[in-house]
Amino acid sequence: MPLIASLPFASVLLAAANTATPTVVAADGILCDLTRTLVENQAKVICLIKPGTDPHSMALRPADRQNLAKAKIVLLNGYNLTPALNKIRIPGTVVKVGNIAVPNNPAKDPHIWHDPANVIAMANTVASRLKPLFDANGDAQIDQRRAKADRVLASLGVWIGQQVATVPEKQRVLVTGHRTYDFLAKRYGVRELPVLDDYTTGGTLRPSSLSAISKSIKASGSKAIFPESLPPSKTMRRISRSSGVPIAKQVPFGDGQAPGKSLVQTATSNVCIFVNAQGGKCDQKGASQLQQRWAAI
Repeated sequence: MPLIASLPFASVLLAAANTATPTVVAADGILCDLTRTLVENQAKVICLIKPGTDPHSMALRPADRQNLAKAKIVLLNGYNLTPALNKIRIPGTVVKVGNIAVPNNPAKDPHIWHDPANVIAMANTVASRLKPLFDANGDAQIDQRRAKADRVLASLGVWIGQQVATVPEKQRVLVTGHRTYDFLAKRYGVRELPVLDDYTTGGTLRPSSLSAISKSIKASGSKAIFPESLPPSKTMRRISRSSGVPIAKQVPFGDGQAPGKSLVQTATSNVCIFVNAQGGKCDQKGASQLQQRWAAI
């Protein structure tokens, strides 16, 4: 008689559930690439937000609601990165990964992944929350990939520090419109100057605000202004003209995974754009090696 026939009916159902391929929704930020790397083919991972899309302004589509309804677990970045997902109600479990991984966040800044140490904490949180979906063998495979991911991310953290160190100290300033890179700035000794957040109310650029912003940028030592996207907004062009500091020819992608790039490539690209514009020299070979290690997990 087959072994499964001798098992209690409940055990048979549990065994069947553990061998089925669960659906996981990794909604925002860099979570999709991170989750896919950890689970490989053990689960069907669905992303609600495509790389290059602004998570702050997403709106749920009917297809998104269908995917959410099928998910055993929904992973959110947390800290209000995606307001549209704050009040979802689904049969599965909803996990705000960032809130668990990075509890010490007084400003509740959602852009936690700009410090690779936080991404390691996110990977560990995701791995632990995925374990109930799999049997012991599946859990062991996730742990193996998580350990490899942690090592790559730790190396990424060291690499970023080495690149920032090539920038003259007085030029380690990142002029942006809105606060996005605070975690990167605090870890690596970079000053972020989010001019619209610091000098305007609701983003309204009055003559007095423009004057204060221009003086601040001139005094900062920055060689470039980094808007959120290209072409820059009319407001950022006015700030550039008034301060005499040019708009960067390339801009980092601050709100998640950049189009066509992994989370590691997004991070190295962002850092190289900043470092090269501010008078440093970026190690492209090292960046490529990090991506090769990430892809091999």
